[in-house]
Amino acid sequence: MPIDAGRLPRPNTVADRILWVYAIPIVLIHVLALAAVLPWLFSWTGVIVMILGVHVFGQGINVGYHRLLTHRSFDTPRSVEYGLVLLALCCLQDTPARWVANHRHHHKHSDTRPDPHSPLVNFFWSHVGWLLMFNSGIHTLSSYQANIPDLIRDPFYRKLEKRPSLVFWIYLAHAVLYLLVGMAIGAALAGPGVDRSLVAVQSGLSLVVWGVLVRTVVVWHITWSVNSLSHMFGYRSYATGEESRNNWLVALLTVGEGWHNNHHHDPASASNQHRWWELDVSYYEIKLLEKLGLASRVLPPRHIRRGSAAPAAPAESLSEVVGSTVG
Repeated sequence: MPIDAGRLPRPNTVADRILWVYAIPIVLIHVLALAAVLPWLFSWTGVIVMILGVHVFGQGINVGYHRLLTHRSFDTPRSVEYGLVLLALCCLQDTPARWVANHRHHHKHSDTRPDPHSPLVNFFWSHVGWLLMFNSGIHTLSSYQANIPDLIRDPFYRKLEKRPSLVFWIYLAHAVLYLLVGMAIGAALAGPGVDRSLVAVQSGLSLVVWGVLVRTVVVWHITWSVNSLSHMFGYRSYATGEESRNNWLVALLTVGEGWHNNHHHDPASASNQHRWWELDVSYYEIKLLEKLGLASRVLPPRHIRRGSAAPAAPAESLSEVVGSTVG
């Protein structure tokens, strides 16, 4: 059953002022992404690059920011860790320290008033509204010191906090790279009797609109759906003391993050897959890194760590589970 939204007030640390440094980029990128409706900027190459980019860059958030930095569910060499962080920064979802601080704060106070994005306030608040308002509970130095002492000791993450404009420049640099690659592809594939420079510009802009702007918006909403939909619709395998749900649709879009009740039951685990059909692609990609010698100390689910049986199936049938996640 869906939760009763509206029964929880916003955190008392939220001020009645818009956080423009977040609101402006969120609105601007959404508006710019609307250029995708222009036929002149459509290309199948751009669409394919967008779809691939949703997964590749999205894993910077899912595997990098979330499972590695927030929960330390596995270890990697610094080069791999920073590589995942660079992918995440190209999603324009805040610095790693701030993202991790917010998420750890969420786990401490999930679906209670201090939770920065509970859907018990309302859907819009949990999905994106919480990003648009200043919240002293998560946007102050004291909150960072309380939630991310491990990250602020790292010179790389401290530099990103001292110079947050670096996030913008990294995002812009990767957009320029997409433009140049797209122009090169267009010029190379231009047929005889056409304006090669015009085709190059069209191809480059198409790759930027679809591969960068649309992809950014899609990854935003996929990530935000974990905060909203996965605390509103789905089934619960564990009594975790908050409203986390296992939502098959979100799990599909996020390649494993949507098994959210499993995650809240065992946040230390690198895997959210507790039953064979709760497919967690992100976990298998972490295991691939382990096979390649690029990850270690990969923590399996708690019932495997303890050598106990997997949890019993929920009371409802699988068909009822599927229905409950979209109803």
